[in-house]
Amino acid sequence: MLDQLDLSLQKIQRYIQCENFKGYDPYDVLNSPIPFHHLGKWPPILAVQLLKRLPVNLRPLLGIKKGINPKAMGLFLEAYSFLSDLYPDQGYEEHRETCFQWLSEHPSNGYSGPCWGYNFDWASPVKTVKAYTPSIVVSGFIAKGIFEYNRITQNPQALELLQGVCDFILKDLPRTESAEGICFSYTPLMQDYCYNASMLGAEVLVKVYSLTGNTDYLELARSAVDFCVAHQHPDGRWNYSIDLETGRERQQIDFHQGYVLDSLYEFMRYSGLDDEKYGVALKKGADYYKNQQFFSDGRSLWRVPKQWPVQIHNQSQGIITFSRLKDLDPSYLPFAETIAQWTLEHIQHPKYGYFYYEKRRFYTNKIPYMRWSQAWMMLALTRLLAASESETPSKS
Repeated sequence: MLDQLDLSLQKIQRYIQCENFKGYDPYDVLNSPIPFHHLGKWPPILAVQLLKRLPVNLRPLLGIKKGINPKAMGLFLEAYSFLSDLYPDQGYEEHRETCFQWLSEHPSNGYSGPCWGYNFDWASPVKTVKAYTPSIVVSGFIAKGIFEYNRITQNPQALELLQGVCDFILKDLPRTESAEGICFSYTPLMQDYCYNASMLGAEVLVKVYSLTGNTDYLELARSAVDFCVAHQHPDGRWNYSIDLETGRERQQIDFHQGYVLDSLYEFMRYSGLDDEKYGVALKKGADYYKNQQFFSDGRSLWRVPKQWPVQIHNQSQGIITFSRLKDLDPSYLPFAETIAQWTLEHIQHPKYGYFYYEKRRFYTNKIPYMRWSQAWMMLALTRLLAASESETPSKS
């Protein structure tokens, strides 16, 4: 399996480097010069939803150019940091430094600390978000990459950036206090209650606590984790978000379950707190993720209970989460390998190495999105390779 992982990783890296980290995104239609936003509320929303579903890439015809996505650069930074640590003599340091420098030079302006957003406008029935409006999700994943970069390099600029991200989280994002704990909002634009987004904020805070000893970060992180754990369902799942006024939840169960599990695991790892409820929540959530969101052959459901399409982000997140949680259950690392095996066989271009967007029941959408597909799969393969390398040869 290690040889296959290494070959697949080499292919995807060649593709990414040939593209110079630039690419299209499923949600980038509003980068078109066509003024969708002048046509009313619904045309931009419909354009976003239509273009991401089309299996034919119309972006060149619509005047949309390939761009560098800040979140993708954060994922690449995390992957290259791991690779430069695993294989210090193979030249990964150069790509690692390229990603770090780009991120340090391209934060969003006008906020309390460095933060980042997507490189396109995005529209939904709930809100419209302008390009580069920072979010806790984009900034959180970039902070995860910077944290691993700091671990390897001890570059003081990395710690400075991480502390700045904490300032953004604590000073610019609305947060809600409730009996269960606190919830950080997704963006500075409005107050909302998205479990995985708030957990990313908690993860950033607790990791920076581990570097600085700032107990304020620890207490706020713990309060955010308590809020999320309190809203876990008895079967182990988390829904996507909640309206605290009505108590209604958005029932979208997909790769975000993996996000929550990763952040909960990292909180337990870096907080030093010994509270049984966190371990129970992690194990229940991981068991649900494995048994209800994946088939035994490694193919993911789209959103519980819908099976199709098989989307690359669900596959990549499964590999990442079960690689990360390999010490929680002896079946998890082999299952991460099973997910990877299915993905390499069904959703990777055999020659050029890029990963497709999604496999539907009767056809495959082969558009090679940079953030959604390539960045996540590069990180997933790197995480799995690192986890497998740490095991004995008989487990690889």
